[in-house]
Amino acid sequence: MPLGYLSLVLHAHLPFVRHPEYDDFMEEDWLYEAITETYLPLLEMFEGLERDNIIWELTMSVSPTLAAMLSDPLLQSRYVRHIDNLIALTEKELQRTRHDPAFHRLAEMYHHRFLRCKELFEVKYQRNLLYGFRHYYDTGRLELMTCGATHGFFPLMSVNWNAIKAQIEIGCSEFERHFGRRPKGIWLPECGYTPGVDHYLHQSGIRYFFVDTHGVLFASPRPWFGVYAPILCPGSNVAALARDTESSKQVWSSIEGYPGDYVYRDFYRDVGFDLDYDYVKPHLHDVGHRTHLGIKYYAITGKTVHKQPYQREAALAKVREHADNFVFNRERQVEWLAQLMGEQPPLIIAPYDAELFGHWWFEGPEWLDAVFRKLHFHHETIQAITPLQYLDLAPWCQVSQPSFSSWGAGGYAAVWLDGSNDWVYPHLHHAAERMVEMAKAKPTSTPEERRALNQMVRELLLAQSSDWAFIMKTGTVVEYAHERTKTHLDNFRKLEQQVMVGQIDLPWLDRLEARNNLFPDVDYRIYA
Repeated sequence: MPLGYLSLVLHAHLPFVRHPEYDDFMEEDWLYEAITETYLPLLEMFEGLERDNIIWELTMSVSPTLAAMLSDPLLQSRYVRHIDNLIALTEKELQRTRHDPAFHRLAEMYHHRFLRCKELFEVKYQRNLLYGFRHYYDTGRLELMTCGATHGFFPLMSVNWNAIKAQIEIGCSEFERHFGRRPKGIWLPECGYTPGVDHYLHQSGIRYFFVDTHGVLFASPRPWFGVYAPILCPGSNVAALARDTESSKQVWSSIEGYPGDYVYRDFYRDVGFDLDYDYVKPHLHDVGHRTHLGIKYYAITGKTVHKQPYQREAALAKVREHADNFVFNRERQVEWLAQLMGEQPPLIIAPYDAELFGHWWFEGPEWLDAVFRKLHFHHETIQAITPLQYLDLAPWCQVSQPSFSSWGAGGYAAVWLDGSNDWVYPHLHHAAERMVEMAKAKPTSTPEERRALNQMVRELLLAQSSDWAFIMKTGTVVEYAHERTKTHLDNFRKLEQQVMVGQIDLPWLDRLEARNNLFPDVDYRIYA
């Protein structure tokens, strides 16, 4: 039996971006890039571990909005168009770089990667990557979790607990629809916890959730084992598990962590900006703006504009070195903790955004693979485990009330409640109140009313997404975040008025249902 355990946790989430009203929409690239650079590489990693009989345990959330997009035929067909475009670009790059060995090798690498992505996507997974994740979930190696329906930030929704309950239960129901059974774990959006949320998690059958470090360190009473053992929320007995700062920072920090090593691939140097505009223009979006195309030829090199060509072999050697270092540090950590915790085996929680692996940190999937292989062959001190497995074997868990917290900058709600985005909340709160009132007022409804009320739920949920407030704060695609929030709220109000007067514009509702088509089984009465 090992001295302690390591739980690696990935949070896979993207906001719902689907625009059938346009033939080409730039923000849909968020999904296509994640498929190519993160989700397919992770599935290939799982396949390699299974093929080599490596024992591995990984916990991963798949948010309901991400699941809706991965299973959507329109977005699936558009991804094929996207990857075909990249294959065509790499074919041009093979010719352009044929007299430059360093760059030609990289062009070949990307060409083979994109061809492999298309084969996996179309043939192995039949265009639906949820099939792949469900396969490894069914084997027991991959523990899948749900998330809030549209990633609403719960601490700023607690003026209306029915709205939080709806986010949780719809998230659980959607998980069951896609994966065949109810989830036991949940990733609270942005790790945002406020006391009382666990009551609704318990109602939906959830056994555990994650918080940032201070969510447990500042729990009441103070947990005896700090963040290295779960605590149970009073009354609900739902377990809270906290992030270990040391193991997390070693991986996610681009300054102090592994991804910042100079031999790794530089994310920001992309041919979409580096090459002649007329050359790349046929591969850009219809609007013609330069954008990342996913072909990046340079290593980080250092804080200089004079980058060196990326050397794949050197990067993979560094991956193995960093994996060895990570496991070594966790072994020393567990040895020290085991001396202090007696019969309670220490549990190290290491959670990350899934898109860190492959998208931001190109070598991230290979690093995860190397970590699991190292743990497989050196498991005397520490073993990989899922939170559910640990809860089943743990001899005892302390009852303690977690504190209000998030994993955003500053640790609380400042990212999502700021001068740049605070204007959204009066509108969101009012819409949620009206949704509750209408659900209570209409326990029964005509088929047309039911359709309109259910679409009101979808529009409210989409407006509540924490992604829009985050974008407004960080200043990336602010105009798009504003437009999405306002559009969903406008749709909600228009539907509300039509239901109130009994005159539903069915052709417009048809178009709205076709555009924002997620959560097909939603029932507005959940708000009652």
